[in-house]
Formats: sequence, C-alpha cells, structure tokens
Amino acid sequence: MFAVTAEKFSSENPVSALRCGEVERHEAPDGWTWVKVRAASVNHHDVWTLRGVGISEQQLPMILGCDAAGVEVETGREVIVHAVIADPHATGDETTDPARSLLSEKHPGTFAEYVAVPKRNLIDKPTWLSWEDAACLPVAWLTAYRMVQHQANVHPGDTVLVQGAAGGVASAAIAIAHAAGMRVWVTTRSERKAGFAKSLGAEQVFETGERLPARVDAVIETVGEATWAHSLRALRPGGTVVISGATSGANPSADLARVFFLQLRIIGSTMGSVDELQQLVQFMGDTGVRPTIDRALPMSEAASAVQAMVAGELLGKAVLTLD
Repeated sequence: MFAVTAEKFSSENPVSALRCGEVERHEAPDGWTWVKVRAASVNHHDVWTLRGVGISEQQLPMILGCDAAGVEVETGREVIVHAVIADPHATGDETTDPARSLLSEKHPGTFAEYVAVPKRNLIDKPTWLSWEDAACLPVAWLTAYRMVQHQANVHPGDTVLVQGAAGGVASAAIAIAHAAGMRVWVTTRSERKAGFAKSLGAEQVFETGERLPARVDAVIETVGEATWAHSLRALRPGGTVVISGATSGANPSADLARVFFLQLRIIGSTMGSVDELQQLVQFMGDTGVRPTIDRALPMSEAASAVQAMVAGELLGKAVLTLD
C-alpha cells in the first residue's frame, strides 16, 4: 500500500527524512479494525518524529500521521479516527493512561492508504462534515476544544488570549472560543497572521509580548518559552493559563512569586478523549464552526505540506487526501 514514512531522522532538515512509496501492509492486532483513509492532516508531531523526538531508530521506518477520516473496511461506515492509543483494558479518559501513545509512535500512522486502529477509536463522521474538515479534528481541533471548553474555566463573555495566530491548535482555539461566545485576543508579529486571526473571530490582535489593555480570564498557550512570561503577566488574579505545547522551547522561567501571589492556575492539557471528540463534532454541528484549511494536497505531495509547516507558512491546517 502507499504510505508516507519517516525513514531516518534529521533535526536540521526534517523533510529530507520523509519518504513516499509502497510499503507492506502490516498485521492488525486483535480487536483492531482497518480504515481506508480518505484524508489526514499534518501536525507538529509529524515534524518532531522526522527530527527523532519521541521515537527511536529501532522503530524506523514508521508511517507518519496521527489523525484521519475514512471508511471502516469491515462495515463501510464513514468514520473519524481518534489518535490516542490506550491500554485496551483502561477505562475513562484515554489521555490519562500512563502507557498511552499516539498513532505513528508505537503503531503505524495515518499517512497511508489504510490504517489499523482499535475499534473503540472510531466515531461516526456526520454527512455534513467533509473528509478534509473531519481529518483536522482528532489532534489540533480536539486539543483546542479541550483547552477552551474543559480546562480554561471560562464562560461566554470572558476574555481569552491565544498566543500565536496561525498554527493548527491556536487557530482552532480562536475559532472555538469565538463560536462559544468568548471575547478573543491574539498575539502575533505578522500582519498576515493578524488578518487571519481576525477572520476567525479574534476581536483584537496585539504584537507578541505587548502590554494588553486589560487582564484576561484565560490564556491558551502552545508557544512555550517565547511567550510564557507574557502569558503570566496577562492573567487576572485567579486566571488560568492552559498549555498544550512548547514549539519555541520548554524551559521558561516559572515566575513562581507571580503564580502564588495572584493565585494563578496553570493547567497542562493533552489531546482529548473519544467522548470529547464526539462533543467537538456536536459543537461544530450546533455552531457551524469549521476548520480553516490552508491547503489540501494529494498524499504523494506530503513533503510539500510538511515543508510548509516547518517554514511557518500555514494559516490553519494542511490536509493530505486519497481517492
């Protein structure tokens, strides 16, 4: 079958470690099912894998890709694939399983004609949701949905600051928070990305690090070291910063005096559960909000999509498609 794989690691030029071509279809574990992939989206996780983060050389070659939408081969139903692989005997929130992994870590990923997943990792794709939109949900959009709706402790009318404007999680958080009735502020150094953020529903856009006109109720943080100090300074007393990534580095100053004196809440957030993926789809149906897709390319052009992510060119998501 056709697949996009990490053949080696390259921290300097991750795209050079990617290969498109035919691979042998592997055996699916007991209790798993095959999905014929129609669309999958690119995430920072794919770039980290190509750079050798979170995976060893003994696991190569590894099929890339965490999320997808497609057709379950056994039943013919249209499905969205949840990316978190948990202990088959675990109950409750899959993301709290200490042995959890994502597709493309221990098990082959979704950048292929077919992907094998546990049956419980599939939810129905509604007919009103396109393949391309559905493929954006399990990683970036689900991560943003949990951050905004479950972790940030905010309500309609509250002010949410999103650090960064164009990435998959940040852009999803802007759109979700706006659709949920929050006032959304965004930071970026790019006029192009500022315009993009406003098109998603951001009320105001500020220079990265700029002093804000008022304190915010919550900060959605995916950047890390470059914006962390600003995130803490931006919060009202008792406010919440929710962090799900650190694309600029993971070693910021903790500023503990500010944290305890203002009783700030710092919440780590990772992905989301199958139940939350169902909730996200329902939320999209109720509000009409949809992912912004920067580009949709044939899966054979995966290297171009990954390069665009590495270069910071994407406004929203890059999606790979298969007929």
